[in-house]
Amino acid sequence: MSLNKTLLALALGLALTACTNKDQAANAASDAQESAADATQAAADANAAAADAAGTPTGDAAAVAADAAANAAATATDAAAAAGDAAAQAGAAGTSEGADMKADAAEVAEDVADSAENAAEQARDDAAHAADAGKH
Repeated sequence: MSLNKTLLALALGLALTACTNKDQAANAASDAQESAADATQAAADANAAAADAAGTPTGDAAAVAADAAANAAATATDAAAAAGDAAAQAGAAGTSEGADMKADAAEVAEDVADSAENAAEQARDDAAHAADAGKH
């Protein structure tokens, strides 16, 4: 292969890698946003369960669970914003190494948002159980 063809192949490979990293970061940001929305819904559900349990012997436990769900939803929302920022930075990165680092950061933020979503859903379930226990 001639030197020009080798350099062209190398440049094409780097460009494809950068596009892949940008797509990877954008997908992570989208997934993180979905997790944040789900966590926010779980927090709203937990709040409704706590309101339902108010005045019962388990009302305080339901309120604590609702607070935990709200905190988890806030964490998921912050992580989604961080993933979005990382995705934007990956798109603007001038090198494939920079895009790769930002894509990795977006994936870490996605993992945080997903974990926070799981915590919010668990807290929602705890609030619902406390509300149900207070009725019996």
